[in-house]
Amino acid sequence: MATHADTAGVHTTPAQHEAAQSALAHHFDNMEQQKAATTLGMWLFLVQEVMFFGGLFLVYAIYRALYPQSWAAGSSHLNWVLGGFNTVVLICSSLTMALAVWAAQAGRPRKTQVLFLVLTAVLGLTFLGVKAFEYADKYQDGLIPFAGWFSPTDPETRELFTTHGATLQNVQMFYWIYFAMTGLHALHMIIGIAIIIPIIWAAWRERYSPEYYAPVELFGLYWHFVDIVWIFLFPLLYLLGAHLAAGH
Repeated sequence: MATHADTAGVHTTPAQHEAAQSALAHHFDNMEQQKAATTLGMWLFLVQEVMFFGGLFLVYAIYRALYPQSWAAGSSHLNWVLGGFNTVVLICSSLTMALAVWAAQAGRPRKTQVLFLVLTAVLGLTFLGVKAFEYADKYQDGLIPFAGWFSPTDPETRELFTTHGATLQNVQMFYWIYFAMTGLHALHMIIGIAIIIPIIWAAWRERYSPEYYAPVELFGLYWHFVDIVWIFLFPLLYLLGAHLAAGH
């Protein structure tokens, strides 16, 4: 079968070459120019996302400095084991995503590309499932911080939230920030799952090759960014009050 060679010496099939050419937008001269422009666009988007999350991290830092005892008390009621499990899940998803990018770049068979992309999606859904369980648990415990809803049902929890210098009002503020930060992160995960589905479908149709793999690579940047955000959220939210939960 006739093949086309890219600059790295990896061969693509005529069908893959045709798919790559059909993906070239009319306002670009070649695939290299298109890739440079789309990569720049993705990095600009991620910079905007850094500033967006940065505002929340700033609010977190200010209130933590003002009310350290309440912050620790609120954090002590989070399940750091589930948070740690989700951290491992996302680290594994970053690995499978990187392998998916490699598979597309190296011209690996479509089954290999699809396998790593599907594994990434499954790990993302696992993360969201654990977060849904955590949110349901906080709802059962009366820790959803909307007006009139924040009423810890467990006497020991209520006592913890009003000792060690903590106040119920300031612990409620911790949960406002907890749900804002983790909820926004979960929303990015949901968007990521929605985006990866058509990428998986395109990989199954052998759209990606060493000549054209930009969608996989650019989505990989987005996915790694979301994972990195969680790497910061986990210790800041879950480990802050671990000593109180241990009774020290």
